[in-house]
Amino acid sequence: MPELAPLDLALLCLAAFGAGVVDAIAGGGGLVTLPALLSVGLPPHLALGTNKGQSVFGSGAALVAFARAKLVDGRRAKVAFPLGFLGSLAGAVLVLLVEPTVLRPVVLTLLCAVAVLLTFRPTPKPGTRLAGAAHPLLVGGALALGIGAYDGFFGPGTGTLLLLGGVWLLGQTMTHASADAKVVNFASNLAAVVIFSWNGAILWTIAAPMAVAQFAGGVLGARLAVRGGDRVVRPIVLVVVLALVVRLAWDTWRG
Repeated sequence: MPELAPLDLALLCLAAFGAGVVDAIAGGGGLVTLPALLSVGLPPHLALGTNKGQSVFGSGAALVAFARAKLVDGRRAKVAFPLGFLGSLAGAVLVLLVEPTVLRPVVLTLLCAVAVLLTFRPTPKPGTRLAGAAHPLLVGGALALGIGAYDGFFGPGTGTLLLLGGVWLLGQTMTHASADAKVVNFASNLAAVVIFSWNGAILWTIAAPMAVAQFAGGVLGARLAVRGGDRVVRPIVLVVVLALVVRLAWDTWRG
């Protein structure tokens, strides 16, 4: 792979910064960075690896910012982080056994349902006890393991699905759910970086400068979410979900 032109690298860093902002609030940053990496000529496996190599810094920065704002549930994080990490490793192993495209129509249907619910169903009020709220550690752990495995196996919309799981299964506000989602998101990204690094699939000459931009975007996005609360998070989540629907529908149509 030849070295990128300075302009191409600068544009990738700009994309990483924007993705970091969006990902910290609602997930879905890969919708920006992965196509950008593919557009400069990286083969798919290197684009996927390099994307994880830089995105782990954004999710880590967002997690630290949310933790400083005291929005991360510490007890749940102690369970969710290791389960998210193990789930991602297991999902990556499953990729070798099952074709990831099998999941595409399932995820597309799920995201369409999410878009409808976000549009027409009000967000549960803080303190509402939903089915999973009686056993938050158990439900939170199951979410971490299951969606962590999904991230290692397929990936699109991981942060968004975690956020919505926190809202609808645990009765969290979108802001608190976004904060807790970053625990699992960081863990699953970290597991993916281990796997991709082991296989030499991360171009650090590209990932490193993008990581700096992604880190800055993650900090900014988390601060916007903290200050704006659900008023900021909810519309961005809806936009990200709709973008994921369009992207997956397009991929499915192309076969």
